Amino acid sequence: MIPFSPPRIDDRTIAAVNEVLRSGWITTGPRTKEFEKRLAAYCAVQRVIALNSWTNAAELALRWYGIGPGDEVIVPAYTYCASANIVKHVGAKPVLVDVLDDFTIDPDKVRQAMSPRTKCIIPVDVGGLPARVADIVQVAMDACAWFSPAVNLRVGGSNPQMRLGRALVLADAAHSFGARVGGKPLGVQADITGFSFHAVKNLTTAEGGALAFNLPAPFNADEVYAWFNTMSLHGQSKDALAKNRPGAWRYDVEGAGWKCNMTDIQAAIGLVELERYDSETLPRRKAICERYQAAFSGDARFIPPLLRDAGREGSYHLYMLRVAGASEEQRDAIIQAISARDVSVNVHFIPLPLLTHYRNTGHRIEDVPNAYTQYSREISLPVYYDLADAQVDTVIAAVKAAVKAVMG
Repeated sequence: MIPFSPPRIDDRTIAAVNEVLRSGWITTGPRTKEFEKRLAAYCAVQRVIALNSWTNAAELALRWYGIGPGDEVIVPAYTYCASANIVKHVGAKPVLVDVLDDFTIDPDKVRQAMSPRTKCIIPVDVGGLPARVADIVQVAMDACAWFSPAVNLRVGGSNPQMRLGRALVLADAAHSFGARVGGKPLGVQADITGFSFHAVKNLTTAEGGALAFNLPAPFNADEVYAWFNTMSLHGQSKDALAKNRPGAWRYDVEGAGWKCNMTDIQAAIGLVELERYDSETLPRRKAICERYQAAFSGDARFIPPLLRDAGREGSYHLYMLRVAGASEEQRDAIIQAISARDVSVNVHFIPLPLLTHYRNTGHRIEDVPNAYTQYSREISLPVYYDLADAQVDTVIAAVKAAVKAVMG
């Protein structure tokens, strides 16, 4: 059976974890801080904070911006539920909008959904292709005149909403670490960019996530980092590494924070992955996706995904193939037929209005027709470092045979 997306775990990974375990320092410590510095350099930003998941990292960003009851956050309907769940967690309202044919959020739909209550927009990089973040930032800036900040909000002695004066653009780049926009690394396009290092991601730390800060003046990256670092540790003014210095045991609690720090065990895996990311991981994933592209591009039965265009190159996280003209039922039958040929595939994603919670809270799939159209015929094919060319060819043959069996 060809699996869908196993992580790359080899002797280097195991040795790095063993070294941490033998060091006696396994929570947030020197490796986590080193990982943050290297991530910041890779993303060309001043500061990155590494945390225990994209979900907790992005939710902390919403809390930092003071988003809560009465506020709205615009989210694409075509995404994993985490993108909208975090909005619910802070008591705000997710406003779901439709997507373009490349699966990313439609800037025109975002513009139509803006209101004085819109405090944040979360564009999502589906499959690794960056969303049109520059267009989203422009939409937020155009709405500055009627943005309504929380006047009495105080976060770390300041009011981020009043300082920014518009909706925060929080990019969900869970799929797209290493992608580029206009030749620039991902991380410098949105105000804050959130990455995921989950087990199936291009760069893994088993579980984990990070935020890259790119806020304009008058924000200070060091001050923002300090707030996130403190509030990711229950509001404690010193982390374990700082308290470990001789005589430095005393600490304060500056606010009722949360607990979402990254450990040095996770960071050790991430450091290995980051060191070989551009030289090994991305080239291999790109080669796999291009092999699929060559096989499916000339076949009218298929709609290949957009991997890059004049301004964007994705991270080759997923190969999101669509079967032209297929219904949802036919797509599901095709998946069963592929599985019968010992190939694992997946679907990314079930649009949020089709999920029970979001359907029961008033969201309608009829309001986002393109999200449904793209989902109903989408099949994600295996892409991972250790997938051999011969296995890629096996996947291609299985897909084509399954489509012929189901569609004729």
